[in-house]
Amino acid sequence: MLITLWFYFCLILLTVETSIVIVIALYLYPTENYGQKAAIIWGRTLLKLTGIDLTVQGLENLKPGQAYIFAANHQSQFDIFVLWACMPRKSYWLIKAELFSIPILTHALRSMGSLPIDRTNSQTSIASLNKAAQIAKSGSSIVIFPEGTRGATGQLLPFKKGGFALAIKSGQPIVPVSISGTRFIQPRGVLRIHPGPVKVVFGRPIETTPFAPNKKQALMKVVREAMAQNFDPDYPYNAGGKATTT
Repeated sequence: MLITLWFYFCLILLTVETSIVIVIALYLYPTENYGQKAAIIWGRTLLKLTGIDLTVQGLENLKPGQAYIFAANHQSQFDIFVLWACMPRKSYWLIKAELFSIPILTHALRSMGSLPIDRTNSQTSIASLNKAAQIAKSGSSIVIFPEGTRGATGQLLPFKKGGFALAIKSGQPIVPVSISGTRFIQPRGVLRIHPGPVKVVFGRPIETTPFAPNKKQALMKVVREAMAQNFDPDYPYNAGGKATTT
């Protein structure tokens, strides 16, 4: 219980401090990219203070200077902190629009490269996806969670089509990102924190140019299979519930 209280204390304190620092930096140095840098430090600090051991694999699959659509599975709110801690380059994130209603977070979120997406409003959702496609075309990477929400069973949920329409329209490769271990740290709907190891695997990029706009389902299948290949729902435990030793 103490680690849970400690985590939420650190989360609130660091989020407020980071947001204030970003807003001030934007005012003083509007052309500098402090939002992304602050987000990386924010994610890494939260993991370190909570005792999360992060292992990252597959960065050698990525080409320097290439823009990607990073498609990650989603098991826990810790996926956000984990991805910010290990993202290899500047990336824009598609995140739920409700977070942009918090005044102190709005400027910080935009500076960190976040784009609001309202799944309850198809028009604004399409507009956000189109904007993200243009950003990716111009050479910046995009982060999406194709499941659309956090899974609670340890299995991948069905994928939403929006992110794949974005990828095809942008013409940039998709990188399947498999996050294992976060659901044991904080499952969906649970407040208590159980620190443990997390593994993130950046899979081989999948070219989107061979897929026509009406072939989203085919692209979804390829990405899902690649993501599942590197995703271990029982990590770091075996099927019997015991910690895996190395």
